[in-house]
Amino acid sequence: MAELILDYRPEWLPVWAANLLIFAGFAALAFVLHDMAVTLVRRLTRRSESFWRTLLPKLRRPTRLAALILGLGLAAEFAPMNAESAIALQRVLTFGFVILIGWSLIVAIDIWAVLHARQYKVDSEDNLLARKHLTQLRILTRSASLVIGLLTVGLALMSFPGVRQYGVSLLASAGAAGIIAGLALQPFLTNLIAGIQIATTQPIRIDDAVIVEGEWGWIEEITSTYVVVRLWDWRRMVLPLTYFIQKPFQNWTRETASLIGTVMLYVDYTAPIDVLRAKLEEIARASPLWDGQVINLAVTEVSERTIQVRCLVSSRNAPSTFDLRCEVREKMIAWMQKEMPHILPRDRFELDAPRQEGFSASTASA
Repeated sequence: MAELILDYRPEWLPVWAANLLIFAGFAALAFVLHDMAVTLVRRLTRRSESFWRTLLPKLRRPTRLAALILGLGLAAEFAPMNAESAIALQRVLTFGFVILIGWSLIVAIDIWAVLHARQYKVDSEDNLLARKHLTQLRILTRSASLVIGLLTVGLALMSFPGVRQYGVSLLASAGAAGIIAGLALQPFLTNLIAGIQIATTQPIRIDDAVIVEGEWGWIEEITSTYVVVRLWDWRRMVLPLTYFIQKPFQNWTRETASLIGTVMLYVDYTAPIDVLRAKLEEIARASPLWDGQVINLAVTEVSERTIQVRCLVSSRNAPSTFDLRCEVREKMIAWMQKEMPHILPRDRFELDAPRQEGFSASTASA
């Protein structure tokens, strides 16, 4: 076919220009056919469920690269090239094909993760199992994608002799360059291993309520290298994955989403504890935030002025527990102010009566 192109090529058109036109034409044809296929698939899935509509953007770019490689491969059959140009084109196509394979694997892992995540509902109240699987999916898929990406780029670059020779010489040298490379990769490898540890042991999960660095918040995102904690005031704290392996922190929803909230009250020594306990039970049972498990009131500390009363109530999750604590605190204070103001903390002073001796003596002398 290349000989036929040479026979019909105009004399004023150089061979390199003819090859350029052939490759550009086949690439443009591949892109046009690809766009037509994407448009057809989009129309066919317009009324399908949302998953298939979101799947199309994930596949569009890899299939576009596949169409380009196919078009250039077909163009090579028509282009009159010498041996050196053919070898260079073969290496470029090999490079693109390796990239396509790695990209396809990453997209396949992403699609599998989406399909698997659809089985679990994180927005439910009892979402411990869902958060467990979602955390594993996010960490493992991102770690796998990162490893596949590095291997793909490495294998693709090895298709060029210059890069291959450089890589062999670099691996063969065990001197200072190897030490520097090892030190440079140490943080990356440490976070990668920490990500695998978190995915398997799961000290944290997506939407876990945690206290880190003295701040309370939720685990919002877990990547292959860092964790984003959404704090209670909407700030974001970004921590490396190794933080949750090497340092202590509080996880309020490690085993279950239910939590026990604490409310501290300070009342006078004359306060009737049984009446306070009954009022706490009344408030908790009337609240929709209470999960029906824990209600308790006990005197936990005394001072020279007041006694400390601890109220315990349980709720379904961390946000509900916080709201229930605020509700109990507000209603108990309002009730004490209105119904039993005498049990509020007060100061007592004992004043001795003034002596009347001088006054009595002056009266007697008169």
